[in-house]
Amino acid sequence: MSVITTDTGVIQSLRAHADNPSAFLALNRETDAFTSPGVEGLIAYRRAGGHLVQLGGPFAPPGDYDVLLDRFLAYADDNDLRVVSVQLQRDDAERYASRGFTVNQIGASWAVSLDGFTLRGTKFMQLRNKISRAFRNGLTVTEVDPADLGEAIAEIDREWLGAKGEHVHQLEFLVGQLGGPAQEHRRLFLGRVEGRPVGYISYCPVYGTRPGWMHDLSRRIPGGSPGIMEAINSTAIEVFRGEGVPWLHFGFTPFTGLDASLELPGHNLGFQWLMHALFAQGADLYPAQTQLAYKQKWGPDLMIPEYIGFRGRASVAAFAHVFRACGAF
Repeated sequence: MSVITTDTGVIQSLRAHADNPSAFLALNRETDAFTSPGVEGLIAYRRAGGHLVQLGGPFAPPGDYDVLLDRFLAYADDNDLRVVSVQLQRDDAERYASRGFTVNQIGASWAVSLDGFTLRGTKFMQLRNKISRAFRNGLTVTEVDPADLGEAIAEIDREWLGAKGEHVHQLEFLVGQLGGPAQEHRRLFLGRVEGRPVGYISYCPVYGTRPGWMHDLSRRIPGGSPGIMEAINSTAIEVFRGEGVPWLHFGFTPFTGLDASLELPGHNLGFQWLMHALFAQGADLYPAQTQLAYKQKWGPDLMIPEYIGFRGRASVAAFAHVFRACGAF
């Protein structure tokens, strides 16, 4: 095992080899990058108890993909660690299944093609009205450098988290971050009312066959005008369209987009049932229905199924380590 010690090295590898909309999350602080001598690419992961929780498949060229994955699995074996991989794309899922992983669909990510995108038409009428109301109530939106607004951003975060309840943790690993050396590659749009920061959306780059930006970390002050986040996002969309950006990705939402036809042979029926149950009744664990409703407002053109792979049998205990890696408890 070797380690890419700079964010620049990770970004170069992602730019060259990643085709997963969430690949930039490999730059999150405390997420490790597994590499191997003589092999291009990396595997992003975190250790959680006796598990290595892996983000996506190997971000590697086709000729090195299998070698890198096999060496990562050997590293896990040498250290008596289990492997669970989340946000696998379909091609990843099939290759993991061929290695004896139990692979199930865990959710989906969503994307909008910005070529010719418009909010005109009856299907977007409610969204337009919400956005207009926010602007009529004094909202202004600008792209900003978070380094210039550190305390304002921190205050939004505190109020947003405080409204969630005292036992709620700020999630990470599968959710983006602000700050650090990777910040120069992200973009931040901030909403203000009468000069006071009231909400923001951070966008991270997406590489591969559907390049663009991913609507990632978002926060707002509780209360206030409806439509603040929609207005911030619509402003960002117009900026991206003006730059010729092809895609806006809305990122991964667990428990959504589930379809029996998307499951792989050998998937676990009990885990499949659990994913459907968590979508229907698991709002306390993750507000999947609310997140999906927001993404569907924008009329996504593409639903990308995403998978979880358990090395060996699927288990609730291994699934719980994904949430542990995310800092949920």
